[in-house]
Amino acid sequence: MSKLGRIRQALRHPSPFLCLLLASYLFVFLALYFMEPKPIVLRIGTFAGSNWDVPEGASYAYLDEVIAQFEAEHPGVKVTYQSGIRKTDYPEWLAGRALAGEMPDVILIPQDDFNLYAGLGALLPLDDLAKKDASFSLDDFYPAPLAFARSTDGSSLYALPAECMPRLMFVNRTLLEREGIPVPQDNWTWDDFLAICRKVTRDTDGDGRLDQFGTYGYTWQDAVITSGASLFRPDGRASHFTDERIESAIRFANALHQSQQGQIVTERDFDLGRVAFRPFSFAAYRTYQPYPWRIKKATDFEWDCIRLPRGPEGKNISPVQTLLMGISAKTRERQLAWEFLKAYCHDKDNQTMLLEVSAALPARRGIIENTLARELFGMTGSSEGRSPLAVSQVIEEGSVPYRFPRYQAAMLLADRKIQALIDNDALEVNSMNRIQKEINDFLLK
Repeated sequence: MSKLGRIRQALRHPSPFLCLLLASYLFVFLALYFMEPKPIVLRIGTFAGSNWDVPEGASYAYLDEVIAQFEAEHPGVKVTYQSGIRKTDYPEWLAGRALAGEMPDVILIPQDDFNLYAGLGALLPLDDLAKKDASFSLDDFYPAPLAFARSTDGSSLYALPAECMPRLMFVNRTLLEREGIPVPQDNWTWDDFLAICRKVTRDTDGDGRLDQFGTYGYTWQDAVITSGASLFRPDGRASHFTDERIESAIRFANALHQSQQGQIVTERDFDLGRVAFRPFSFAAYRTYQPYPWRIKKATDFEWDCIRLPRGPEGKNISPVQTLLMGISAKTRERQLAWEFLKAYCHDKDNQTMLLEVSAALPARRGIIENTLARELFGMTGSSEGRSPLAVSQVIEEGSVPYRFPRYQAAMLLADRKIQALIDNDALEVNSMNRIQKEINDFLLK
């Protein structure tokens, strides 16, 4: 009988010794399997790409670095996430996980989605965890990003700010130099802005058509933020569109529109160096200023960034957007999730690293101002004497966003009405009275 035949016969009619041997092997295997501790798995909800809609070559670089460090400091813990989820698909993906009872333990939350998750009870209140942690302080965060991490009435903390981004005015230095106009200082006014826009808007090639413009992308909302007025009551039960400062802001936006003499200015006009000013997120400046992105956009001119111009009773302040991180209310690992939340959002070394691996800005104080200018601005030295401290101050003084539930819908309605008036040069004495009444009726429904 062949060797293979003997093995087959032995398996069909095993001897007591063989049975004992196999049983011993099985016992040892099962003992090792059940005795070896299984790793604790902490699941992270995240999306691909930059939250600030700029190109990002390694969108998980910061998360991967934090995970590697966290796992090294927490033996027996495995941190996982699903890659490849686009930002536009992320809310639907999270909803699917919630319905399936598989909500990630820790969740990145874009600002516009925060009220939805907090209102549905999907996020764990963090107040007790924060108060009991001697190594943590809410005072370490900039006020505006932190404000958005709270409930609408400000009483409960449902997330921590992970990244933030101010809106600044970007200046085509080359165009202004060609026109003999110095780059405005950070304390410039609406009057300064309008005067420059009117001066540079002209036909440069003599074909009878405007081909150089003052501004692209500046909105009536930018003007309102720097007007010194408030659009809404904090509880969202009334609006203030008839405030003289708001009416002045909208008339200023209309004057800018009239300076373009009915011609539509496009993003391509700005990219080709034909526009003097454009409001942008600072992420765009960090992305497009250095090589290689700079040769793909804004190739024929040098640009700079300054604060938004202010109204007669306003300040040179900027809206600040925030990317937040929270903990699922369904998590079984509250303390571990809190430790990861701190590592991602609060740890000083990690938040410093955020500046190095992404276009985002840290929401923690004390990091930006201690960064080298070339690392922040993407160039050798600072931009026209501008310093990282100036950027930090813009965030420190940033406008705190409205938190009431119907804010986004109310602004969409107001924008549609007001933009139509501006586009058609149809502002009248009672225009804002009618808009305020319509918005107030909507808010009280």
